[in-house]
Amino acid sequence: QVQLVESGGGLVQPGGSLRLSCAASGSIVAIDAMGWYRQAPGKQRELVATITSGGSTNYADSVKGRFTISRDNAKNSVYLQMNSLKPEDTAVYYCNALVRRTSPGLYLYWGQGTQVTVSS
Repeated sequence: QVQLVESGGGLVQPGGSLRLSCAASGSIVAIDAMGWYRQAPGKQRELVATITSGGSTNYADSVKGRFTISRDNAKNSVYLQMNSLKPEDTAVYYCNALVRRTSPGLYLYWGQGTQVTVSS
């Protein structure tokens, strides 16, 4: 089994910053892509950013220039630096990971989510 644990959420004022972390553990041979998604109340879960094992990144248009995704392959971890936060960034943020295990194939795992609230 594989577990993803997020941390770093909280309450921040508009214009502020937060850094989210997500660590994967368990029966991991390697991790391909990792990503961050978010879900606001009454809305569907949406992509925020993804990063491949080689470091290629992809961002939602709404966060480009404000958020930065990074990863530490040695620690099986992914991070999301969020700057210039806006009230519309308020959501539960989830990380995911596409994992290679000892059994054939790729497996997609999700974290439990961490709340980010941007409010004055």
